[in-house]
Amino acid sequence: MSTVRARRWVALITAALLLGYAAGCGAGDRAADRPGITVVLFGDAEEIAGYRSLVAAFEQAHPDVPVNLSPVATQDDLMARLTTSFAGGQPPDVFLLNYRRYGQFAAQQAIEPAQAYLDRSAALNESDFSPRALDAFRFDGKTLTCLPQNMSSLVVYYNADLFAAAGVPLPKAGWTWDDFLAAGRALTGDGKYGVGVEPSLPRLAPFVWSNRGELVDHPDKPTTLTLTGDPASRAAVDWFLDLQLKHHVVPPDAEEQSESSEARFLRGTLGMYLNSRVAVPTLRTIDGFTWDAAPLPIAPGGVPASILHSDAYCMSAGLPDHDQAWRFIEFAMGGQGQRILAGSGRTVPSRLDVANSPDFLDPQQPPRSSRIYLDAEPHLRATPRTGTWSRVEREAGGLLAEVFYGRIGREEGLRQLEEKLRPLFTLTVGAGG
Repeated sequence: MSTVRARRWVALITAALLLGYAAGCGAGDRAADRPGITVVLFGDAEEIAGYRSLVAAFEQAHPDVPVNLSPVATQDDLMARLTTSFAGGQPPDVFLLNYRRYGQFAAQQAIEPAQAYLDRSAALNESDFSPRALDAFRFDGKTLTCLPQNMSSLVVYYNADLFAAAGVPLPKAGWTWDDFLAAGRALTGDGKYGVGVEPSLPRLAPFVWSNRGELVDHPDKPTTLTLTGDPASRAAVDWFLDLQLKHHVVPPDAEEQSESSEARFLRGTLGMYLNSRVAVPTLRTIDGFTWDAAPLPIAPGGVPASILHSDAYCMSAGLPDHDQAWRFIEFAMGGQGQRILAGSGRTVPSRLDVANSPDFLDPQQPPRSSRIYLDAEPHLRATPRTGTWSRVEREAGGLLAEVFYGRIGREEGLRQLEEKLRPLFTLTVGAGG
């Protein structure tokens, strides 16, 4: 390993340790006695089953490239695994990473850029994929760093039976914040709640954007959050906080701690649940009521908006060659690979032909309204991809929860939110950002 590369990996492990990801890390990824490539990714049991099917299909088509699939349960576990493997000089050949977390690796040049491989590919073209998903993985604004596997959005999953019992119209495209709140109020009572939503920047962002506000002062080179200084942003923040603090349509802190919103929705005691496509495999286990998905409501006088949820296949930099790794990515991002994962229900394919096919839009599988994910594509926005964004997001989530659940006053909490996070925007990854 070159001195420069060694220093780069040391800087990466130092940064990740300071970000708090290193606790509980395991050993390196590459199996010493197994040829081929190592692929590291995260997901629950249903997701991993889909990836195992993908690997089996790839190995059948490419028997000369064995794949060592090394899954972990959560994105935090994945960050810990990547941190350890890079620091030990044995990074995986391929890893799946969300765009909101890949910035710290891209900033350290630990990822082999995918652009040149895609440009040379006879099987894939940029025009095959969602432009919004592709742009989220252009770390320098131009060169594609990783190849996005999916392009989900935040949506509203709703219990149609509870809506019918309460005499509330079902959500539909173009519904407003007022419609959403009215439904939430009507569905709350008798041990039930109208809305389940996590107090975090990714959940708050679409409401800010829909109200024509902004999260940060500059999308590419942010220096601060703009949740209080911009009137449109502040109005959206207050509307979001009022769901809990004023209208009480969201479970209070103690009840959320005892039973998550997803568990409450599965049990049939939550009217609306905000999440991305990741929830679908679990929601498909429901057999006691009818559920579906709807787009996010639109602010008064605002615009349709949602937040991009996208994970991409990345190749580790510094390996002797990337031919086998790219062959796997090329297969995974081709029609067959994307159809396999679409069948699992977990992903909205970034490949547009598959996203618009029955493999994804199967009306026999809930949600019946899967086209809403595709209709949202032109309105998807991404958060900044800076090296420190994952830390900004994590610490902001903690402070937002303090305000959302009334543990700290609104004005004081929002002041702390911007003041405490402002220094993170000026850090570099190597300096602990």
